[in-house]
Amino acid sequence: MEIVEENRLINKILDGDAQAFAVLVHRYQRPVFNLMLRMTRSQEDATDLTQEAFLRAYERLESFRPSGRFFPWLYAIGMNLAVDHLRKHKHAALDVALDRSGGESEAVPEDSVDIMLERLDAGRLPELMARLPPDYREALLLRFREGLAMKEVGTALGITTSGAKMRIQRGLRRLRQMLGVSLTDRLDRERN
Repeated sequence: MEIVEENRLINKILDGDAQAFAVLVHRYQRPVFNLMLRMTRSQEDATDLTQEAFLRAYERLESFRPSGRFFPWLYAIGMNLAVDHLRKHKHAALDVALDRSGGESEAVPEDSVDIMLERLDAGRLPELMARLPPDYREALLLRFREGLAMKEVGTALGITTSGAKMRIQRGLRRLRQMLGVSLTDRLDRERN
């Protein structure tokens, strides 16, 4: 959806046309729900948090800056809700444990993203992504799945553009490391 079309819809909503908001909900419901599901690992919580994200966006729509895209702004609202939910339910300890277990290892030679993804078995990518710390996982998903520009990734995550670049680079490095370990394990099994 183009910025001009989004701004037209937002102006209609601000003028009292609630049906125009349904267009934005329809367009962005799945990515916001997927964010919530990844963060909470609960269908019920994801559904509730998705509804809450859209409700907050609707209530705060006057604070949206028309110079940017709606989705990164909405995503930032959703991310904040998910983080608050995790804090309340103490799931954050699990993410810290996963972060520590995926500690730094020897550097794996730099490959392009395309080559790395081609080498990954499609079934393993979700597993490897789930093992990433949430900050890296969300940055990678916003960049490569949602196709956001670096500046938009930064906006969605509430960080600078250079911070977004750093998270994406570190996330890719972790994936490469996990891939290297995975390939080594596979070779060891084949030898035995």
